[in-house]
Amino acid sequence: DTGLAPAAVGAAQAALQVLVDEPWRAQRVRDHAAALASMCEVTAAPASAVVSVILGAPEVALAAAAACLQRGVRVGCFRPPTVPAGTSRLRLTARASLTGDEMALAQRVLDEVLSPQ
Repeated sequence: DTGLAPAAVGAAQAALQVLVDEPWRAQRVRDHAAALASMCEVTAAPASAVVSVILGAPEVALAAAAACLQRGVRVGCFRPPTVPAGTSRLRLTARASLTGDEMALAQRVLDEVLSPQ
């Protein structure tokens, strides 16, 4: 069996229809990703909804992820062997549904957590 499951095909078709019916959603994701990148001083423009913030050592990335969660912002934490040694990172994912209040919270938390001590 090499075909896609009918449910997967249906979900993909529904997602494509949302893009056709509500094109503003894709732009909002791009805008939110750019804002998150700016908050973290990531200079490269995000090519997707995911913003990677390279922190270096795994311990630093783990501590930063824990500090973000403690303050109410959930971020991904990736470290070797998932990423090369010395490039442990946080990953933030933009969504079209993020509110102004959620973006403001992200700004405050990221400023606190990522600011040099």
